[in-house]
Amino acid sequence: MKRAIYLFIIFFFIQGIVHNLGHPVTPAFVRGLEIPDFMFGVFFAAMSLGLMIGSPIWGILGDQGRRKLYIALGLSIYSIGQFFFAYAGNATLMVIFRFIAGFGVGSALTIMTSQIILLSELKDRAKHLAFAAASSTLGASLGYWIGGFLSTNPTMVNFLGTSDLRIIFVIQVILNILYTISTVILIQGQEKMVSSMKKPSMIAGLKEITKIDKSLLIFLISLTFMTIGSINVSKYLDVYFDQLLYNPQQLGTFVMVTGIVSLISSIFLVPYFARFKKQLLLIGVIHLISAGIIFYSFRASNFLLIMYTVFMIYVVLKTIYQPLEQSYIAKHATNNKYGSIMGLRQSFVSFGMVLGPLLGGYLYSLKPLVLFDFSGISFIIGVLLLIWVFALEQKKKIEKDVNQGVLV
Repeated sequence: MKRAIYLFIIFFFIQGIVHNLGHPVTPAFVRGLEIPDFMFGVFFAAMSLGLMIGSPIWGILGDQGRRKLYIALGLSIYSIGQFFFAYAGNATLMVIFRFIAGFGVGSALTIMTSQIILLSELKDRAKHLAFAAASSTLGASLGYWIGGFLSTNPTMVNFLGTSDLRIIFVIQVILNILYTISTVILIQGQEKMVSSMKKPSMIAGLKEITKIDKSLLIFLISLTFMTIGSINVSKYLDVYFDQLLYNPQQLGTFVMVTGIVSLISSIFLVPYFARFKKQLLLIGVIHLISAGIIFYSFRASNFLLIMYTVFMIYVVLKTIYQPLEQSYIAKHATNNKYGSIMGLRQSFVSFGMVLGPLLGGYLYSLKPLVLFDFSGISFIIGVLLLIWVFALEQKKKIEKDVNQGVLV
């Protein structure tokens, strides 16, 4: 069982590398096509929209079985989307292919996360989710660094021809095909291990996720606001680095450091915080501190120094938060239908990933500081919604006690 869990964690690491190779060169690639800067946010939002629509579908399909097939199919769709994004040469077509790529990649994100939850014992669930998130972040960081290195190192530029930034995306597609083949070969026996549960139909699965508890719904809306804040910080930090004339190699190095910090935090801090009983309170405190860090960091004079010091506290807090919210949401799954519930989660996350960059593009065009302040405000709105969730849960607990005759 543990071997299967760690296999998926390794897959998250590999996927993080492959799927982030193009990110450090995308701002320069878009600018080289003489496409307006705000389209950077539109491209990212299109991919997130694909994730939002695709994730519940892939999650329900995964709950029916044949998970390996759906993972491979989704990754193949991602490869097609990324290749044509690079070679479309037209902003409208690039948006369409970005959407296709997002729809495809939702399969692996949703199904592999649900498998880790399903195969983990309850006491180890947050820890395994933290390891998966950290491996993905570390892989993404390494992918950023490799993408920046391949596009700026003179030897690599001459050898691979990466002065044409489209070649970076071709390399990404080739590696993703190899990764897809590896999932087909290595995911053996997983279907048998989890196939004893009742398999819902697609229609039944869609109907079921519309009947979620009110407190979970408010929590998911809170998650959307927190995603808006974090995704704007993450994606427009790339653009901000570019605007400040840092090259892709410097951006890649910074992101790689954040991945290392995230990995260390997952190993040493997440298991401790996962035992914290008042997790809604912990999530709220994490985001209030995060808001304060964002408000401060982008006003500081020595930008790069602050990024490698104060901002790293934000990276640590973000690492602690993700497995906590995933574990909280997983507790609401019925009949072990973790694919469906995690697909629903991914939809709310993806909605934030759509709305955030679209609003962010406009705000960033006004002034970068306005965009980053908006991210901090989004965290605070998320915390206010968590207070509502806490009130609903307390009310539900009181009603349960009354029904059981605990209160007179």
